[in-house]
Amino acid sequence: MKVLILNGSPHKDGCTATALAEVAKEIEAAGVQTETIWLGNQTQGGCMACGYCRQHDGRCAKKDIVNEILPKFEEADGLVVGTAVHYASASGTITGVLDRVFYASNFSKRLKVGAAVVSCRRGGASATFDQLNKYFTISQMPVASSQYWNSVHGWTPDDVRHDLEGMQTMRTLGRNVAFLVKAIALAKDEYGLPEVEESQVTSFMDEHLRD
Repeated sequence: MKVLILNGSPHKDGCTATALAEVAKEIEAAGVQTETIWLGNQTQGGCMACGYCRQHDGRCAKKDIVNEILPKFEEADGLVVGTAVHYASASGTITGVLDRVFYASNFSKRLKVGAAVVSCRRGGASATFDQLNKYFTISQMPVASSQYWNSVHGWTPDDVRHDLEGMQTMRTLGRNVAFLVKAIALAKDEYGLPEVEESQVTSFMDEHLRD
């Protein structure tokens, strides 16, 4: 069992990394492997809606880190994404990457565990947290929660380490992610996966809806 962790902060070893490391430590302690990928501090553009991924087995037209993440995400049992707060939103880097990862992927993300972690100096954490969780909930991914919203506060990594409640929230999150990953694996063996209906995509301009 494995959880993939994405660090979307422009600082490789900053506040977001400090929080994610605390989550990873607890996941590993529970017997679940982790791998952390830093998305870097170079511009990672968003989806161009070019359709390349539909013709090339779920690969993105942009030859960048997204194509490295996709097979790792497919193999993983869970995904934890972390970002610094930029203007009460996720970083442009992680937003662009996640848009393409979730759109380009041609594998099912159903019942992979998802969790979001946000880091801010003062405000904007809850809005960013809500934004990231939407990637999971549109993909049938159970969302792991903690004892509070998954955020830490501070200007430096040392500030974050002194955010005792925030760090405890990260540890609780890590344990909950590991538990859900293991519990879902057991449930799959015991009960199988839930029934899947054929997807219904409705446009509100469909002729039958005008009547």
